[in-house]
Amino acid sequence: MSLSKFEVFVTVIESGSLTRAGEVLGLTQAAISHAIASLEREYGFSILTRGRSGVSLTSNGERVLKYMREMLRWNEQMLQEVSAINGIEVGTVRIGTFTSVSTQWLPGILKQFQDQFPAIEIKLLEGYYDDIESWIVSGSVDMGFVSLPATETLETVPLHQDRMLVIVTDDHPLCEKESVHLSDLQQEIFIMPKTGCDNDIQRIFRNARFTPRVKYEVGDDHAIIAMVQSGLGISILPEMILFRLPPNIRTIPLSGEHYRSLGIAVPSMKQMSPASQRFFHCVTEWVQKSTSLQ
Repeated sequence: MSLSKFEVFVTVIESGSLTRAGEVLGLTQAAISHAIASLEREYGFSILTRGRSGVSLTSNGERVLKYMREMLRWNEQMLQEVSAINGIEVGTVRIGTFTSVSTQWLPGILKQFQDQFPAIEIKLLEGYYDDIESWIVSGSVDMGFVSLPATETLETVPLHQDRMLVIVTDDHPLCEKESVHLSDLQQEIFIMPKTGCDNDIQRIFRNARFTPRVKYEVGDDHAIIAMVQSGLGISILPEMILFRLPPNIRTIPLSGEHYRSLGIAVPSMKQMSPASQRFFHCVTEWVQKSTSLQ
C-alpha cells in the first residue's frame, strides 16, 4: 500500500487526465502511468478506463476511490496535528465555492487567512450548489459554501442572508416600482437559472405556488444578466451577484422576506483538521465583520 500512489490516482480523477495530474504533482506522464499500473497489478483489476476524451473510473475504481480519499484525508490530518504539536501551522485546505462567494467574499477571506497562516495552502474548486455538496460528501473538498438548507448528512453554519432581487431593463414597465409582488410577474417572460445552479428561486416559486412563464433556462449568472439586458425577459438573482451591472439594468426588491441563506458546510465539525479549523474560523469571523458593516 502506498499513499503516494493513492494521491496519483485521486489527482488523475480530479484533474481528468494523466497529463494534467502530472502537471499538478510535478511528475512525468510515464510516472503517473506507472503508479496507476502498479495499483492495478496489486489489486488484480482495472481502476481506470483510458480513452480519447480522457480517463474515467471503472466500477471497481469507483468502489476503492472513496477509501483512498479517506486515507489521504486522515494522513493529511495526522501530519497537520504533528505540525501543530510542534508549533507549526501547515497543511492544505480544499474549498468548494460558487461564483458570487468567490468574487465578493474570498478575496478578503484569503488575504486575512494568508496573512495569519502563510504556510497553509488553500485550493479552490468552483461549481454549482449541487456540485459543492457532492464534493463535500465524497471528500473531494474539506468544506464548502452552500445555500441552506443543505444535505442532511452535512454539518452547517449559517453565514448571511442574501436578498433576492428582480432585474429588468431601465425601460421596463416595472422599473419605477419600489418593490415587486410575484403577482406582478405573472405575464412576464422569465429567464430561469438551471436547477442545481440556483435552487433558491425555485424554492420561492414553489412556496408561493407561483408558475412563471419560463422561456429560457441558463446556468451562468452573467449570461442571465446579459439576456435581461438584451430585453429577452426578466429574472430574479441574489444581491451578491448583482454588482457592476450594465447601465441599463435595474434591480427591484421582491415584496416579502425573500432571501437565499448562505452557509458553510463540513462533513463533521469534530473531525476537521487543524488547518481546516483555522480556515473555518477565519470565514465565520470575516463574514460576521463584513456583513455587520453593510
